[in-house]
Amino acid sequence: MDKRFFNFFNLTEDRAIALLDTPQDQIGEEDSRYIAASHLINFSSDKSIAALMRAVQQTEDSLDNRIVRRKSVETLGRLEAPQALAVIRECLADPDRYLVENAVWAIGEIGTDDPEILEEVTNLLDREEQSYRVILQTLAKLDYKPALERIRKFVNDPDLPLASAAITAICRLTRDNSQMEKVVDLLHNTNVIARRLSIQDLIDAKYYAAIPDISTCPVSLVFRLRGIRMLGEEGIKEGAIAFSDVQPYLEKSLRDRPNDLILVHSYDTLPELSFLLRELYETDFGRCYLAIKTILEHYADTAPEALFGTYAEEAYNDYGAHFHVMKLFGWLKYAPAYDLLIVALHNKQPQFQKSRAAAAIALAEIGDTRAIPEIKACLNTPIWDLKYAALLALEKFGDRSGYEILANDSDLLIREKAKTNPKI
Repeated sequence: MDKRFFNFFNLTEDRAIALLDTPQDQIGEEDSRYIAASHLINFSSDKSIAALMRAVQQTEDSLDNRIVRRKSVETLGRLEAPQALAVIRECLADPDRYLVENAVWAIGEIGTDDPEILEEVTNLLDREEQSYRVILQTLAKLDYKPALERIRKFVNDPDLPLASAAITAICRLTRDNSQMEKVVDLLHNTNVIARRLSIQDLIDAKYYAAIPDISTCPVSLVFRLRGIRMLGEEGIKEGAIAFSDVQPYLEKSLRDRPNDLILVHSYDTLPELSFLLRELYETDFGRCYLAIKTILEHYADTAPEALFGTYAEEAYNDYGAHFHVMKLFGWLKYAPAYDLLIVALHNKQPQFQKSRAAAAIALAEIGDTRAIPEIKACLNTPIWDLKYAALLALEKFGDRSGYEILANDSDLLIREKAKTNPKI
C-alpha cells in the first residue's frame, strides 16, 4: 500500500486513540476525531484497531459522529482487520447510506466467504438510493456467484459507471470477457466519470487487451498510468502478455502528448489564448488536452509568455495546471523555462509529484545538457513514474547509463525497461 499521502498529521498513536475515544460533544475546536480515525491507518496494532471498532459502535446521530464512523470503517478496511468484520457487518443495516457503502467496501478489502454476510451485501442491491457500484465490485471481488442474476439487471443501466461495473462483475464471476468491449468503449465517452471509472473496471477484469485503448483515453495521466501499470504488471506475471505489449503504450502515456489521445471535446471556433489558459485548470482533463493541442497548433509564438503569467498568478499552486504548464514549456522548446522546470523536477510536495516526471520529459525536449545530472539524480527516487520518465529523458539526451543503474530495481516495469538496453 502506498502511504505517501496518509501521514500529514503530527499525532502519536496514543494521542489519536485518545481523541477518537473522546465523546464528540467534548472535542475541542483544534482537535478532530475524523483526523484521528484517518491517522490510525499508520498503525496496524491491536489497540488502534480496537479504538476504530469502538468509534464505529458510537451511534450518536450527529453529522460529525456519522462522518467519524464512516472514516473508521474505511480505515479498518484499509488495515484489512479481520477482527473488525462483525462490527463492520452491523453497519450494513445502518440508515446512513454512506456508512453502508464504506462497510461494503471494507468487507471486500478484508475478505470473507461467509455466505450470510455475502447475501446481506447482495440484498443491498434492492435498497433504494444506495451506491450499487461498490456493491457490485465487492460481490465480484469475493466471487459470490449466487448474486449473478441480481447483478444482470444493471448491465443496461443509464448510469454508465454502474452499467460498466455490472458488466465487469459478470465477466469476473463467469470468467467470460465477451462483453468487456462495452467497457472499453466508455474510455472515450464524453462523461468524464465514466471514462475514469471504466479504467478501474478494466483493471478489475484483468482485461489486458485494453492497454492500447487506455493509453488514448483523455483523462488525467494518473488514471491512465495506473491502468496500464496494473494491467501490465499482472499480465507479465501471469505470462499472458510480454513487456513489449505494454512498453509503447506506457511510454506514450508518460510523454502525454495530446495528439496521442482520442479527444472527446471540440471547439466550434478558435478560442482566444486567455480562454485556453483557463481550460488548463479544468478537472475534466479531456478539456485540458484539447486546450493544450490548440495552444501548440495556433499560439506557439505567444504562449510561453502567457504561460509564465498564469504560472505566477495561480498555476504555481494548482497541481493540475502546474502539470500542464510544465509539459507545455517542453513541447514549445522554451529554453527560458529551464530554471522553473528544474524546480519542478525536485519538488517533493506530494500534490506536485506528477509534475516531476513531466518536468523530466520537458527538460529533454528543451535539450539543455545541464539537465542531465539533475535528471540522473531522480533515478534514486522511490517514485516509479519519475524513474521511468528520467530514463526516457536521459535516453533522449543520448545517455543510457540509467539502464545499468536500474537493472535490479524493485519495480517490475523499470526492470523490464532496463533489459531493453542492449548492454544489459
